[in-house]
Amino acid sequence: MAEDRFVADYLIETPLDPAQVAEVMAGEQSCGTFVRVQGETDQLRNRARAVVLSVTELEAATVPSLPNAWLQRQQISGPWRRARVRIAFPIDNVGANLPTLAATVAGNLFDLGEVTGLRLLSLTLPPAYRKQFDMPRHGIAGTRALTGVAEAPLLGTIIKPNVGLSALETGELVTQLCEAGVDFIKDDEVCANPVHAPLQERVREVMRRVRVYQDKSGRRVMVAFNITDELDAMRRHADLVEQEGGCCVMVGVNWCGFSAIQSLRRSTGLALHGHRNGFGMMSRQPALGMSFSAYQSLWRLSGVDHLHVHGLSGKFSEFNDEVVQSARDCLTPMAADDAVMPVFSSGQWAGTVPATFEAVHSSDVIFLSGGGILAHPDGPQAGVASLQQAWQAARSGVSLTDFASHAPELKRALEFFGPRLK
Repeated sequence: MAEDRFVADYLIETPLDPAQVAEVMAGEQSCGTFVRVQGETDQLRNRARAVVLSVTELEAATVPSLPNAWLQRQQISGPWRRARVRIAFPIDNVGANLPTLAATVAGNLFDLGEVTGLRLLSLTLPPAYRKQFDMPRHGIAGTRALTGVAEAPLLGTIIKPNVGLSALETGELVTQLCEAGVDFIKDDEVCANPVHAPLQERVREVMRRVRVYQDKSGRRVMVAFNITDELDAMRRHADLVEQEGGCCVMVGVNWCGFSAIQSLRRSTGLALHGHRNGFGMMSRQPALGMSFSAYQSLWRLSGVDHLHVHGLSGKFSEFNDEVVQSARDCLTPMAADDAVMPVFSSGQWAGTVPATFEAVHSSDVIFLSGGGILAHPDGPQAGVASLQQAWQAARSGVSLTDFASHAPELKRALEFFGPRLK
């Protein structure tokens, strides 16, 4: 790959010649439009125009994936040809400008009249260009240093109920979770600054209890407070978390936007826990939006330290191979030392651990389990123990049933959750 260009990979669907459509895409997102305009000289085009690297035609579709008024006006119908398209864009068109980078590789492309489907599959940046953007302040190594967990996965849970608990009730639950042995606790994405538990009160109450537990046990527990809000409020909330001895905040990245997360990263030393809620609207239609591979490439440029990937055999719509690839993407450096920790959640328990470890071959993950900890029949401490035992078994290459013969908490988890989750 040329050092002066970045490359985007797309899936397109069109009744036209895919090679022709690829050229339209390249022109639309660089120096051109559908006809050459005044001032668009050959010299300018050679310097600034995006270049189509390849067009690989795939099996055609029998019906269009999306409606298209432009094609109707042109009275153009199928067959609906599909193709993989790779386009190289000049870096100098964009510079180190994350919103404009996103607008260049996506933007109006989704609205093109020539297509009945368009999906951004991946984004490849030269390492030197990637380094012009924010790197994770903590990443994997820093998150381990903050928690004191040297090698094992970080095991954690989410504050449930999602909303309704007062600050005092939240603090009491956090005490229970700390004493149960979790490494990580986070707010739910829909609980940020509710009237019944204002964030300021919640942070102070929770961190008071975390400090008490740490002084007593010597163990550090990372709490990701949901500070999703407008930028000035997020900065104030992050300052409060830091003043109270916290080390992590959570943000709903889709709703805050690239610029806000970049600005937050530059104004706080806390770890940024990136929650992707809303990603499904970009990904569930296979012929529209973007894959997680492209999505995580963009958000990693904002400087987040963790990114959610959902979980294997969980409660959401994603197929397991998508979840696995998402985690692998997070763990793959775009440039030196910029990998982020994938966060597994949604319906995770001891029984999903072996497949998770087999898929990523790494313990550099945050593994969140709600019911798998809090609903364990012998209590939260047994729930945490069952997860620890499951990870020990997976890392040792021992089946859960064999390991459970001398691990009572895991044995109970398999007996209790297994039949319910088949």
